[in-house]
Amino acid sequence: MLRTQALFDANTGTWQQRLDLVVTMMREMSQQSDPEAMVRSYGQWLNQILPTDARLSLSRRGLEFPRFRITRYSGWTDSINPWQQRDRLPELRGGLLAELIYGEEPKTIGDLQVDPADPAAPYLQGMRSLMALPNFDQGEALNWVIALRAEPDSFDPENLPERVWMSNLFGRATANLVLRQELERAYKVVDRELKRVAEIQRSLLPKVLPTIPRMSVAAHYQTSQWAGGDYYDFFELPGGKWGLLVADVSGHGTPAAVMMAITHAVAHGHPGNPEPPSLLLEHVNDRLCHLYTADGSAFVTAFYGIFDPDRRTLTYVNAGHNPPRIKRCADGSIGALDAVGGLPLGIFPGVKYEQGEAQLVPGDQLVLYTDGITDATNQDGQPFGLDRLDSALITCRQDADALIASVLRALDRFTGGHPAFDDQTMLVAKVL
Repeated sequence: MLRTQALFDANTGTWQQRLDLVVTMMREMSQQSDPEAMVRSYGQWLNQILPTDARLSLSRRGLEFPRFRITRYSGWTDSINPWQQRDRLPELRGGLLAELIYGEEPKTIGDLQVDPADPAAPYLQGMRSLMALPNFDQGEALNWVIALRAEPDSFDPENLPERVWMSNLFGRATANLVLRQELERAYKVVDRELKRVAEIQRSLLPKVLPTIPRMSVAAHYQTSQWAGGDYYDFFELPGGKWGLLVADVSGHGTPAAVMMAITHAVAHGHPGNPEPPSLLLEHVNDRLCHLYTADGSAFVTAFYGIFDPDRRTLTYVNAGHNPPRIKRCADGSIGALDAVGGLPLGIFPGVKYEQGEAQLVPGDQLVLYTDGITDATNQDGQPFGLDRLDSALITCRQDADALIASVLRALDRFTGGHPAFDDQTMLVAKVL
């Protein structure tokens, strides 16, 4: 077992005094968030425990023999932050210190004799004892602490193992704090970029829901991350008709958001009016396959329907998407618009999509949604599912906004308010 006394000089007091000092120091160190401030504070404390007349910190990181940098020196009156002001750090070549730090071994010198021509002579002048402590990183002694005293034979080699131990523990703590700062800065940059991506993505969604004859509409859109791959849209068509589109890009986050933006651009780039519905999805599918998804990295599910207010009909196509739910006000029955279906967009070019048609009457409710709604799970891993979605469609007297609110309340109760792991979109339409 290592001797506690070996951690300190003999003149530092009783073991209880030394323990109190160490506890106070460690408590203060644990509160530091800035590595530079922690190093300064640690140096002040260390001089009380391990008194020195001078102290150097050296680095050979990114350098080759015989070059090294002086990163700290107790004799400097102007403090230099080595992580932020590397250009101000003196770089030396050769001499005693180069031999020490490239030798990779801890060492004490009891009768220090320095050649006046040594590059480090100004830092070692008047010192007779030296202790060199390597700090290891990935198995290499890249950083060093050099403790100096004016009296010869001031460092007992018996204490060298504990000194190396203490120095490396503090070195690792400092490195972790530096890494933490770098990660925080990186996270802030990424966070700003993701927020901007989210802003751009949301700008592609309808800013104001349209006024559609004989139909009220409401929408809910929530991404699981800053940006996501869900997409909904409306297309005003000749003759008072309106197109309703809901799509879901595979995957999550920024890649899905980029593909969502591409899908939006391709859909709005359809030549002429996007009708009948099969022509729009066939156009989007071919463009995605030829230009964006040939490598199989993504695909898009989509449902597109065209509402004719004069006939109260919905002509629709489905490209691998969840069939919308339809609640018939006349008898309260709930079913799915699943008469037709097809492959998701972006898998094979040249796909033809079959069209279906639903006759609607006043009071009928349509719920277009992405699978982030039905696949949301509770704490036991059970999915929300279609039955719970249907149960939330309480009454025909609800308008579109109230219907969405009813579904979201049921979803929140089921999941216990846990954040969504997938994007969630609902587009509700009630026939008037």
